[in-house]
Amino acid sequence: MPATSADTFVHLAADSNQALGIAQYAIDFMAGKLGDGPADSVWKKTELFHTDSVFCGLSALALGTNAPTLLRDEALSYPSAGVGGYLGRSTMHGATPFGTSQRVKAEKAVVANSSAVREWDSNGTNFGYDPARGNTAGEFGHNDFYPVCVAAAQMLGPDAGGTGEYALRGMICLDEIRGRLAECFSLKSYKIDHVVHGAIASAATFGAMVGATAEQIESAIGMVVAHYIPWRAIRAGKQLSDSKGASAAISTEMAVLSLKRSMAGFVGPRDIFRNPEAIFRFFEPTTEGDKRWTEMAPSPFDLHLSHSGEDFAVMGMHFKLGLYEHQSAGALQGLIDLVSANPSLLAKHDGSAIDTIEIAAYEPAFGIIGNPAKMDPKTRQSADHSMAYIVSTKLRKALELAKANGSLDTSGGSHDAVWKALMLSPYDYKVDDTAIFNDLTRSLMAKIKFVHGGPEFDRNYPDGIPTSIKITDDQGKTHDSGMVMYPAGHARNTSADLEGILDHKFRLLGEIAVGEDKVQPAIDKLSNLREQDANAMQSLYDIPFVDRGRFE
Repeated sequence: MPATSADTFVHLAADSNQALGIAQYAIDFMAGKLGDGPADSVWKKTELFHTDSVFCGLSALALGTNAPTLLRDEALSYPSAGVGGYLGRSTMHGATPFGTSQRVKAEKAVVANSSAVREWDSNGTNFGYDPARGNTAGEFGHNDFYPVCVAAAQMLGPDAGGTGEYALRGMICLDEIRGRLAECFSLKSYKIDHVVHGAIASAATFGAMVGATAEQIESAIGMVVAHYIPWRAIRAGKQLSDSKGASAAISTEMAVLSLKRSMAGFVGPRDIFRNPEAIFRFFEPTTEGDKRWTEMAPSPFDLHLSHSGEDFAVMGMHFKLGLYEHQSAGALQGLIDLVSANPSLLAKHDGSAIDTIEIAAYEPAFGIIGNPAKMDPKTRQSADHSMAYIVSTKLRKALELAKANGSLDTSGGSHDAVWKALMLSPYDYKVDDTAIFNDLTRSLMAKIKFVHGGPEFDRNYPDGIPTSIKITDDQGKTHDSGMVMYPAGHARNTSADLEGILDHKFRLLGEIAVGEDKVQPAIDKLSNLREQDANAMQSLYDIPFVDRGRFE
């Protein structure tokens, strides 16, 4: 990232009321009162993340995935024709779930849409890394929260400034708050789910967008942290459940509801970052002994929130170029590099030209997607968190492509063309013999040994996704990728045609979602968001999706 200067960010010191400071930052940022504002590159990248998230969500609904379908049906049972002055604005309306123009309560539209966006685990990711300020907590996070900003713009309506630019500014604001918190405080270290940062940012941004005061937003943030802390229990176990994918959605539903309650007069805990019995100081005490309980002791971190230029948190976030757990991206890049450079590895289409595969990675990747339970996934949610399954599926697709075409050489065999040709789709995670129980995939999984790379790998995370893959062929020759740090899609990758690969991803998921003939109109509708007026925002998510039956 570019170097920063004090005139491009707001500094919220550890000994200040950071909840109130976040609230005031959000209000001022949304009003355009801070500096020159984000650079064009920030607007563009945020729009790409938003488009990516919408196609993830629409395709999950088209394939009838459980939690998104259930939560959308639930949302449609909470109609909102208008709120008659509630929250202080007579023009406020409800918001729309994906695929319809029907108005529902904002928090219900948010929980439905955020759940759909997250279902495939294929949208954007942050790694909580800002070495320039010494903030390298390395907390995960994902771009699951954009429906908050669209809902707020829709609630305001055409008469109150709910334009595309206003919604997109809200997305930048929300990602900035949650992204900077992820750099400062590692929730996963204490078995708290990473979505807490997004819920805090959602309460602040939604409140700023709909006209809440700083004190009302502070109150809502206090409620979120005091009442709604999700544990990582939702991600534990041999086979994962709907709770894993819907975690961000449920927490954000509570964030919006807390903000509404706060604006109606409910008062939540103040100064929550310095509260000695809230998660921040409780897990990272800033005083010793009995002094720990001094109310005005500082929080565990300073917080810097950008308002101008290019150094926004979103610029350090990463795209997934298909469906896979983000921790596996380095291995996938290494695999693509090896099979592209060594076509002999694919010469025997049953995979027998490959004897063994050794993957080395860092913690926490090794613990999260390499534990023994993930060697035998039986559900989609577990398969997409299995390094062995993800790599074996990508390799299976390479073998199938080589068999069909005579080689892996597609469109000149370029790096970008191979990423597109082997892109993992929802159908690569079906619970049947074409995917999760595919015989070739399972035989390739049996060849994999996943090891912890040790201190060198750990040191290089979260700067990159340090991973290596070694494939030993049936002649005893070992092909070594070396350490992969910045795979395609990573914010610091400079070699891949990111927009070209993303366009392929949008079309891959878009064809599932709306049908081939309607993909381009859907892309067009989601593009140039900054130029769209408030009337266009009212129907932004009214993109009817195809019912393709229940995905299993």
